[in-house]
Amino acid sequence: MVQVKVSVITPVHPPSIPYLAGAYESLCSQELPDGWAWEWLVQEDGRTGKVAAALPTDPRIMVATGRPGGPGVARNMAMARSGGALLRVLDADDQLTPGALSREIEALTSQTDVGWTTSSVLDLMPDGSTVGWQHADPPGGKLRRTDVLGYFQQNNYRLPVHPATLCIRRELALALGGWMALPGGEDTGLLLAASVVADGFFIAEPGLLYRKHPDQITGQAEWTESSEWTPRMQLIEARALALQDLWKQL
Repeated sequence: MVQVKVSVITPVHPPSIPYLAGAYESLCSQELPDGWAWEWLVQEDGRTGKVAAALPTDPRIMVATGRPGGPGVARNMAMARSGGALLRVLDADDQLTPGALSREIEALTSQTDVGWTTSSVLDLMPDGSTVGWQHADPPGGKLRRTDVLGYFQQNNYRLPVHPATLCIRRELALALGGWMALPGGEDTGLLLAASVVADGFFIAEPGLLYRKHPDQITGQAEWTESSEWTPRMQLIEARALALQDLWKQL
């Protein structure tokens, strides 16, 4: 029987290699609807070969290397190899919760006007405990095309939902040019772009364990250094506004 696939996209840099086993275990625990399967597109941001060596033998895993270019480039190179109807992001140091993929597939297959989903998040602490994301989630249900950008503009470039939980139709991601070629915030860029051209859906049940650890990229001082962070966010906003204007003209 031909199966429809959800392509799980994972960029990896060396500090995240020790966490790949947890990400893989969380994928193996997923129970998908009949007729669906997952494939895992793992892309090393570099050519050391250490990522491939750390992964088990599983025909569902497709690993590749490439010239270092940051997480956005790595995600796009993984997307180029994908064969799924849906793309689901999964950072190397994070884990899916049980049922996460099934809930996302259900939301996107039952609502043809929805182009993407996000979900609630639990922070996974170094001691193994979990705490709620330090942010107020929106109610479960549809997110209209003005919701995410409006919040982003009114709250100092913060999002109302977590970009690390994005599941998006592959055609939509391709039409938007995939992830932005930025040194950070590339996932915010794709989510915001998608949000102004297609309605989304927020799943209130947690879909991700977001690992907190000393080596995570978003925890480094340069992540929020204003000389880079501000123009990065301004470019993300400008892209979304340009797409929104084009959509209105259609």
